[in-house]
Amino acid sequence: MPLQDIAKWIEDTKVLSRLSGIAAVCLTTATLSGCLGGLDFAGSSQVDRTVATNSVPSVRTDEDNSDAMTVRNAVSSADVTRIAGNPIPWANSSSGSAGVISNIAEEQVNGTTCRRFTTTRHSYQGIAKFDGNACLLGNGEWFLTSFGPRS
Repeated sequence: MPLQDIAKWIEDTKVLSRLSGIAAVCLTTATLSGCLGGLDFAGSSQVDRTVATNSVPSVRTDEDNSDAMTVRNAVSSADVTRIAGNPIPWANSSSGSAGVISNIAEEQVNGTTCRRFTTTRHSYQGIAKFDGNACLLGNGEWFLTSFGPRS
């Protein structure tokens, strides 16, 4: 008799083991179906297509603004008749950034003098190329109309 009891106990353990395995698979499937329910595998109309990724504008830091003003000062003080394509170095002691303005093109836009330029910026964030535009206001001050990384 003891052998039959042991065999019966082993058989019951196998059944419990199988049932617990099936329960684990069912639980995992139920959990994942909740996670995957929002994905549009079947082309349902429940997906909000107005949301776009990478739509958050980059935040400009004080360091970026400080570098932009330093570049603006270098561009506005340059004598475009004398530089003749020679690079103009710039450095910003407050941010530690530096670079070289490689191209300045002056043009008249609606009676306003503007200078388009290309520069590099070597900073703690790395090395990047920037494009910008500065225009001379009526009060004699230069204003940056654009300044940002080249895309």
